[in-house]
Amino acid sequence: MIVLEFKAYGKASQFSAIDEALRTVQFIRNKALRFWIDGLGKTQYDLNKYCAVLAKEFSFVDELNSMARQASAERAWSAISRFYENCKKQIPGMKSYPQFQKGNRSVEYKTSGWKLADDRKTITLTDKKNIGKLKLKGTRDLHFYQPDQIKRIRLVKRADGYYVQFCVQVGRLEVIEPSGKAIGLDVGLNDFYTDSNNQTVDNPRFLRKGARRLRQAQRRISKRVKGSKNRAKARVILGKRHLKISRQRKDHAIKLARCVISSNDVVAYEDLRIKNMVKNHCLAKSINDASWYQFRCWLEYFGKVFGKITIAVPAAGTSQECSQCGTVVKKSLSTRTHVCQCGCVLDRDHNAARNILSRGLGTVGHTGTFMRDMSNALGESTSTLVGAILPEQVGS
Repeated sequence: MIVLEFKAYGKASQFSAIDEALRTVQFIRNKALRFWIDGLGKTQYDLNKYCAVLAKEFSFVDELNSMARQASAERAWSAISRFYENCKKQIPGMKSYPQFQKGNRSVEYKTSGWKLADDRKTITLTDKKNIGKLKLKGTRDLHFYQPDQIKRIRLVKRADGYYVQFCVQVGRLEVIEPSGKAIGLDVGLNDFYTDSNNQTVDNPRFLRKGARRLRQAQRRISKRVKGSKNRAKARVILGKRHLKISRQRKDHAIKLARCVISSNDVVAYEDLRIKNMVKNHCLAKSINDASWYQFRCWLEYFGKVFGKITIAVPAAGTSQECSQCGTVVKKSLSTRTHVCQCGCVLDRDHNAARNILSRGLGTVGHTGTFMRDMSNALGESTSTLVGAILPEQVGS
């Protein structure tokens, strides 16, 4: 399934109706969550039935499309099921107990409640929220897909306006010539990553570069009177600047991940727990700015699209172990050069990348015969899921 996004254009009254729909979705989700907390809802089916009860009780809930109401209840059940899964897996620390939502920014319709025009340039919301017809503007062409392939649509509110997302049921697979190369990636803060060939990519540091403009926008907000229109305008400006940084990170991750996957047949990378790493308050801002997790997600996505092998390798010991003889050489984080008694002298990140590649190749066959059997391995490869680690891989 792919998601196509278009900018929505309409009247101020239509955008106000969308805001009302967003508040209704938040209300349904929170009521469904309270229904579960009180012990009355045991399954997702119970929460879906509860939507009909809310529609009879509240007129503004009844105005929302029935399938959109069910999608709102599904959001509550998604948080509940994630909590159950974390408890079953005995994940240490907080188990992500479901929380009540505030500031909802999207409403989702399934196969009813909307109608796409024949020219694919406008969409009409047909429920009682009176959103009406919205003009669509984007770079993708919806004529390539049949209406029955669109399984869901989503109205999303962002700092710079409103967007319509189409969830299209279609497979994406691209065939390219095998490169016969394998690579290991070690992400860092000085450089975005260093590979096993000692090639580096600069860390863009989008948040650091935009920090001055963010501070200016934040000061404008603090100087405005609470509840005033000028304060609301200042908040919009700040939101747009944060949105620009977010889009810069995403664009960088997509382009870099596609380049890495298309240039190599096997890509091994660290299985980092970003949630634990950002507990270090000295490095948390820089780690979040690097956006390693987003880069990993796109690596795995393009691995499936191009039929390449992506392997998540446990990060423990990759910097301490010598990539030449296997001896453990203890070093602090400030020590940037790996020096071993066997005579191996490498940059710390280069040494770690070589270790990551060596461990990753162990899951796709013997290292000595890897290049000879590359074509066979590619035919049976499977990309790892986000959070999956090396012992869970499917070997060739």
